[in-house]
Amino acid sequence: MSSRSRLSRRLGRFRRDRALFWLLVLLGLFVAGRAWLADHPGDDPWTPLDLREEPGWATARKITALRDDPAQCRAVLERSAIAFSQLEPAGEGACRREDRTQLTDFPLSPARPPTTCAVAAALELWLRDGLNPAAQEIYGSKVARIEHYGTYSCRRLYGRGSGPWSEHATGNAIDIAAFVLEDGTRISVLRDWESTASEPDRADRFLHAARDRACDVFGTVLSPDYNDAHRDHFHLDQEARGFGGVCR
Repeated sequence: MSSRSRLSRRLGRFRRDRALFWLLVLLGLFVAGRAWLADHPGDDPWTPLDLREEPGWATARKITALRDDPAQCRAVLERSAIAFSQLEPAGEGACRREDRTQLTDFPLSPARPPTTCAVAAALELWLRDGLNPAAQEIYGSKVARIEHYGTYSCRRLYGRGSGPWSEHATGNAIDIAAFVLEDGTRISVLRDWESTASEPDRADRFLHAARDRACDVFGTVLSPDYNDAHRDHFHLDQEARGFGGVCR
């Protein structure tokens, strides 16, 4: 065999060995990646959403997918052991509400109004991963009650006679007015949003944290920073608004 043939065979074996090596590396990375995702389902876009699990980078994307799929959303609530009732559709025309989901063990006051399922799912995550950690960090007490101005109102934006319909027209929104902690502290959006102290006081800090963390799970979050119409509440809804939503 000529030296050229031997060199050619050696090069061929080298290429095969190198290809096999990189194939094994890629296989190892794939196996390791799947194992890591199994331990971090919040970062796995293919794992069905369970609201009891630690959120990850894929959680917001999964919540977004619930907006247009109430059946899938209700399956998430059931999987997450969240108590809810599915109510009959109601209303007519632009105010027809096909998706009426009522959380039956959630600290809303007064009463627990029906919302879309996507709003209900977001409320659960907001309380667990946003409100309670912020209240515990700032006050050393968890949230006992969330006061609201309602969810459903068959009207256009800002009550105008024409123009786009409000997300409230289909119960796809909720307006939050105040929070009451387990220690009895009441924190009001109208009264406590802007601190008069040189440094933000605890109520101011809590409300800004509550607004910011709501942006992780709702498509739209409007606060007193948005305009005067929201000086006394947070508006939260699940309208699909493209990448990143609206957080103001």
